[in-house]
Amino acid sequence: MANGVELDKSLQSIRYNRGSLWLLDQRKLPLETVYLDIKDSKDGWVAIKEMVVRGAPAIAIAAALSLAVEVSNLGVFSGTPNDAASFISNKFDYLVSSRPTAVNLSDAATKLKEVVQKAAATASEAETVLQAYIEAAEVMLEDDVASNKAIGNYGATLIQKQQKDPKSISVLTHCNTGSLATAGYGTALGVIRALHEKGVLERAYCTETRPFNQGSRLTAFELVHDNIPATLIADSAAAALMKDGRVNAVIVGADRVAANGDTANKIGTYSLALSAMHHGIPFYVAAPLTSIDLSLSSGQEIVIEERSAKELLNSRGGLGEQVAASGISVWNPAFDVTPATVISGIITEKGVITKDETGSFDIKSFAQEVATYP
Repeated sequence: MANGVELDKSLQSIRYNRGSLWLLDQRKLPLETVYLDIKDSKDGWVAIKEMVVRGAPAIAIAAALSLAVEVSNLGVFSGTPNDAASFISNKFDYLVSSRPTAVNLSDAATKLKEVVQKAAATASEAETVLQAYIEAAEVMLEDDVASNKAIGNYGATLIQKQQKDPKSISVLTHCNTGSLATAGYGTALGVIRALHEKGVLERAYCTETRPFNQGSRLTAFELVHDNIPATLIADSAAAALMKDGRVNAVIVGADRVAANGDTANKIGTYSLALSAMHHGIPFYVAAPLTSIDLSLSSGQEIVIEERSAKELLNSRGGLGEQVAASGISVWNPAFDVTPATVISGIITEKGVITKDETGSFDIKSFAQEVATYP
């Protein structure tokens, strides 16, 4: 229990109580379970940058809570309410620089800055502003779990409705989108969990997800832990698996979705989408509305990070011994962009975004419509 937030005790990437934050070092999974003590925003920045914590929703929450811990332990703040608001705003600008592709992080910054600015406008003491920030960050943690479960339910219902045999469904997923990538339950993996809970999941297939192996290290870990029937495949085996008729749907997460539906996700997602289209298999993106960036008209505007060459040159995603020839150049983008044209639907906590009669996603209208409901 973290200030009233009930989380999965066994698979928590984030352990938080007011004034204290521990992040599961996912670089060491599945062989070691080590939590790092995050004392301030600097620790949070390093944890995000070095992939101690990863997954767009978890990144945003870890950033918010790392600053909440720092604020909780500040002691007496010598300044005005506006000074306190500026302090938090500057700290969050710094945190956002740790992972520019994950829109959830910048979205969290915008929302939390609005909270402190509003508090500063009416507060007589800086402490009031700081307390407002801490409480808002904690609400974000709670909301993420509820959001993921809603995504899981919407996704499971959608996939069931579109299958010839709604009681025997096999799903392929990529990267890690479960409780290790979020505050709990997961997005794409949350849909798989929901199908399993309904008793209709025949098998979940997960890719190894090169080069950092989030699929084999993390998704496989979660699936085995939850006793979900699952099989690990090499990234390059996905097309053959689809050709054999062993996949009913593909579902992935997202780090950023542009206004037209183009989606940035872990490298290799685009290949899966093309293969799914070729084999007539629906390809879904599961993500909270915070992953949608309406300021970007298309995926061409999404900034794609490049990771260290060591992740390809050395085993264990760069942590082990050298396996590639010395002197070889490396191109190691962390993400690719899947065009909206090959995406069947976008599953959010407010429902499924489907294509209109022109074959396009009208995400802006969907967002405006659901914003009018609680």
